Amino acid sequence: MLEVRRLSLLRELHHRGTIARVAAALHQSPSSVSQQLSQLEREVGVPLLRKVGRRLQLTPQAEILVGHTAAILARLEQAETDLEESLDAAVGTVRIGIFQSAALALMPRTLLSLQASHPLVRVEMHQREPETALGATSIGDFDLVVAEQYPGHAAPWHAELDRVGLIADRIRLATPRRGPLSQIRTIADAATAPWTMEPDDVASRHWAEQACRQAGFEPDVRYETPDLQAQIDLVESGLAVALIPDLLWLGRSADVLLHDLAGDPRRQVFTATRPSIAQSPAIVACRETLVSVAASLEAPSTTPGVPAA
Repeated sequence: MLEVRRLSLLRELHHRGTIARVAAALHQSPSSVSQQLSQLEREVGVPLLRKVGRRLQLTPQAEILVGHTAAILARLEQAETDLEESLDAAVGTVRIGIFQSAALALMPRTLLSLQASHPLVRVEMHQREPETALGATSIGDFDLVVAEQYPGHAAPWHAELDRVGLIADRIRLATPRRGPLSQIRTIADAATAPWTMEPDDVASRHWAEQACRQAGFEPDVRYETPDLQAQIDLVESGLAVALIPDLLWLGRSADVLLHDLAGDPRRQVFTATRPSIAQSPAIVACRETLVSVAASLEAPSTTPGVPAA
């Protein structure tokens, strides 16, 4: 009988690529991981790993085992979910991966509500970009992810994840309230303005650049930062303009002008989890609370304190 623990290590290696990464993720030593994989090879009786240059590559037989391991682990998770559903209350730990603006806007109220209504549910929150959090959830690093996708830029697709929509988040042009940049009203008006955007390896940056190109210019991205709060500070200081989703303004008094964009573009915010735990009472409680909090949010006026342009 093959041991599930060793099979899961082989699956981890398939997803993470190196023994060092597997060891780090599972808080084990690389030598321990190597020894357990060698033991699995002896149990199976066929080679599972081969060296290609400096890297280890799974053999076709190992790939077969990985496929079966995914099904085995999903069935075990389903068994745990069925047991949890038989209880009278939602219990357990839910590890949530979430991106910055959603964490700021949604999580404080969500956590307070969960503490009141489901005190036996423990939530661990980790800020991650959707591009990595979705993959991490599919292999079990997180139980639930709050992710985003921008218009025309679909988030990485993981067929093994169960997705549920959360909110359609309007995106607007933010400009300073004072100074030369305060005269800007549209993206086209900002052709010569300095911009602040996220790094070029994320969907929000791709979308923002495309919006500028469709308006007929290449943006002068003078200030690059993944921290949207820092972007807001730059706009408030009169140094740049930016395309900011509405979630960033909730609960914040912003000293900027906000301008609606043609076509009313919105990023889609959604939750995703593995189907084997989707009906877990703790996961259901987290999802339902997030939906309730998101539904209660009020979007800011088009230009706070100033008539819409």
